Amino acid sequence: MIRPLALLTLMLFAHSSFAENLTILYTNDIESVYEPVASPWRDDMSAMGGMPHLSSLIKMHRAQHENTLLVDAGDMFTGSLSKATEGRLVFDLYSEMGYDVGNLGNHEFEYGWRILRDAMPRARFPILNANIFYENTDIPFAREYAIVKSGRYRVGVIGLMGIDAFHNTMMRSHRNGLEIRSPIEIAQSLADRLRPEVDFLIVLTHQNRTAPMQTNKESDPTVLRGFDEDYALAGKVRGIDLIVGGHSDHGLHAPVVHPETGTTIVMTFGQGMHLGRVTFDMSAEDGPRLQNGELIPVNADHLPPDPSITKLINNARAQHPALTRVVATLKRPALRLYNQESSLGSLLADALKQQAGVEVAMVPAGAIRADLQSGAITVEALLNVFPFTDQVTVVQLQGSALLKLLEKGVSLDYGLSQFSGVTLSYDSSQPVGQRIIDVSINDETLDLDRTYRFATGSFTATGGEGYDMFEDQGLEIKNTLVSDAFITVFEQWQTLSLPEKGRLQDIAL
Repeated sequence: MIRPLALLTLMLFAHSSFAENLTILYTNDIESVYEPVASPWRDDMSAMGGMPHLSSLIKMHRAQHENTLLVDAGDMFTGSLSKATEGRLVFDLYSEMGYDVGNLGNHEFEYGWRILRDAMPRARFPILNANIFYENTDIPFAREYAIVKSGRYRVGVIGLMGIDAFHNTMMRSHRNGLEIRSPIEIAQSLADRLRPEVDFLIVLTHQNRTAPMQTNKESDPTVLRGFDEDYALAGKVRGIDLIVGGHSDHGLHAPVVHPETGTTIVMTFGQGMHLGRVTFDMSAEDGPRLQNGELIPVNADHLPPDPSITKLINNARAQHPALTRVVATLKRPALRLYNQESSLGSLLADALKQQAGVEVAMVPAGAIRADLQSGAITVEALLNVFPFTDQVTVVQLQGSALLKLLEKGVSLDYGLSQFSGVTLSYDSSQPVGQRIIDVSINDETLDLDRTYRFATGSFTATGGEGYDMFEDQGLEIKNTLVSDAFITVFEQWQTLSLPEKGRLQDIAL
């Protein structure tokens, strides 16, 4: 039998030990995925994610851990409702969910930096970035860092973006007037400044290679993109306790600790399908010590939706009724694949080719942001698939330039670009630029000397994802948005049948 005094001593010891911990809850690349996503690759749940369900999970874990911070590494924006509200809904949702700090990702610039600048004050938490500046000045675009308290601990948080993320995954017109500087140099400068003032230092990053746009990526290691830039940052910058990464969606089921600096690195698979948790023991004399960490699946089968988050989403939908209009019916689900030909990619490329009246059309794999489920296809569902403000762009390409473009498309630098009007075979085991074995355009052998009419979005046509072969080609940028082109053609087709596969064949598989 435990005497009352002994029990009280045990309880006080447990509470004291519990209070010596600091827990960080984290997300990255949620990208406005408001509803649960079907998860057929898992046998323990039929659907994952959804912001109302994620919010309930967050509240559950905040109640379990005394000293807790909630942070996000960027890419909060994108999707139809975000676009309709120019990001205002997103900041309202994250504020209601109780985020303490957020970082800017490339998708926050989707509507241009001026719209983002005007929307940021709406967030009831600091939005950070320390290495994007107004061009030719030393004026940072956003707040560089924040110091927040959790219990008795002072926690410093720095926000950073990768150079490739800035240059190659943001439309040029959306960042004109801004410039980016070395994240490593700025991180070290700020770490040196903040370290004497804080008990714990976090860096939120949005860097590494771009994420694979594939819903089941947690079950497909062949598409995972790594976290090389986060690992390099962890090794080169002293004084960082934790890096919460983003952009590559390379989920880490267990935290990674850099062997030279002791800096811990964490990241989720994105789209709000997991909540990350990492806990540190703050009692050690030599500094915080990692206790444990995990990725917690957002099990939509069992987690109740948070009514306050559901209400915000429903109110936004009610204010934009045009999004509920049905444009077509799909016979069976159209799914994304990042490094392979996909039925959804081919369907979209076919629609763009028809609307633009060209011989060849391309949709980058990274631009396909969601799957399409069978049944009625609404404007909202289609804009969730392609939420961007790209305009239809037509260019006259000589066959030799088209071949260069196709080689770029099969390089897999940003996934396998999806084409209409093209049939090709390639060998992904060969060096980049030497992969294509044979190619035909609309059933005729590619003629290197002939000129072809080609269509894509203005993002890639102006150099996005490294497509630089369009320079000096006389771009014809139309007033039609790519997303509107899809809506128009889908309405014409009414009942959608998925294209047969076989356009892009990798003999290495």
